[in-house]
Formats: sequence, structure tokens, C-alpha cells
Amino acid sequence: MRTFSTRFFLIFSVLTLGLISCSEEKEEWIATEPVAEYLPLQVGKYITYRVDSLVPNPAFNTSLETHSYQVKHVVDAAITDNQGRPSYRIYRLINNAAGTGPWTASGSYFITPLTNQVEVVENNLRFIKLREPMREGFTWKGNAYLPNNPFEAFGYNLSIDNSMGTWDYTYDLFEPSTVIGGQTYENVWTVEQIDEFKGDPVLYPRDYANKVRFVEKYAKNIGLVYRQLILWEYETNTTATPSYTGFGITMWMVDHN
Repeated sequence: MRTFSTRFFLIFSVLTLGLISCSEEKEEWIATEPVAEYLPLQVGKYITYRVDSLVPNPAFNTSLETHSYQVKHVVDAAITDNQGRPSYRIYRLINNAAGTGPWTASGSYFITPLTNQVEVVENNLRFIKLREPMREGFTWKGNAYLPNNPFEAFGYNLSIDNSMGTWDYTYDLFEPSTVIGGQTYENVWTVEQIDEFKGDPVLYPRDYANKVRFVEKYAKNIGLVYRQLILWEYETNTTATPSYTGFGITMWMVDHN
């Protein structure tokens, strides 16, 4: 039979371990940085990116080709979104690959910074791009607000986008210093979303294939510095020529203020 002192010691030990655990969790939470530092917003701020866009060739969609250009994202105004929350309107401007031509308007989107996360609404699709706590391994459902087959409305007849709402966004890697596109950045978080593929149309041109790759990198006090979005399918059957559908975008920062 355990004595009173033994029982007291066991209870005290459990309570102490629990308090230490809670203290450590609280300390870890407090130590993480606010997401606002990795997607800073103020009217007049801009970031310019070089973009390589992957598209099916316009003739028969039998191969993929790359189109290159520059795009500038400018914080145009502080606004209120359709839920009454403070947001920012971002204008996109497009130029040639060298950035030597005129900048032409190319649409807009909205960014809503909240207490512990940042939402982006583009083409009526809402994403939770960043979320606290910012620590390696932390995951969240960044596409939770997306409908099934979200790109169907834009003319993409895909089957591989029907489960996007279940994807786990993950803080995969924090780099104190890294080089992207020839530029060095300090304090960079990599947000992994998905990296999957099936088949190889080059090696097996008569077999179905697909590729899904979404990843972004954010630098402290700058914002998004790298993005790769790839979503394509290669369809085959006995009555038609095999063809691609989908898109790909790889972009990296070349300038900002």
C-alpha cells in the first residue's frame, strides 16, 4: 500500500510535469513571429516578379510551352472586404520578360490580414496563405474555403483539383539565409502545399499522367519572393490525340520597394 507521502509525491510530479509542458507550449507559441512580418502591407508597396508561365501549345495541346514576362503587384488602397474586415486591394501590372515595355493592367485581388492569419481572395477564390504559429511542421487547411474543382470556372476540365480543400499547408523549412533567382534573402519560410505526379508523357506518351506542385516562399519584411504552381493533366484515349490541360506558373522576385 502506498503511503500518503508517496501518493502526494506522485500527484505533485504529475502536476509539475503538466505545468512544465504547458509552460513550454506557451513559450513556443509566444516565440513565433507574427505572420504580418512576412506579408507586410501598406499603400504604395510593390513587388515585381519574373514569371515563367507553362501552357499547352495553342495548336493541339499536345505539348507544354513556356511564356515569360514580368508582373508587378502594387498595394493600391486600404479597403473593407465583403465581410466588413479591413483589407487591401492589390493591382497587377504586366510587362515583357525584360521589363522594358509599358506596364499594362492585368486584374486585381485582395489581401485581408487577420489576428493570426492572412487571407488572399483572387478570382473569387479565398486562400489562407499564412497562419500562426510560424514554426516548422505546423499545418493548416489553406484551401478550406475553395469549392470542388475550383478551376473549372476558368475553363480547366481537370480531375486533380477536386480535393484541394483537403490540402495541408505546412511550414516546411525556415532558412536564415537563402538565394532565390540570384538574390539573397534573410529569414525565409517555405510553405509546402502539395508535390505529386503520376506518369511521364515523354517516356510513356500513350499513358495518362498528371503533375500537381504548389509551394511558396516568404521573406521577412518583404513578402512573397517565390511561387511555383503546377496543375496539369495529360489525357489519353483510343479516339483522340493525347493532350494536355492545365497550367503552371513559376515566379520569383526581381524588385521591390
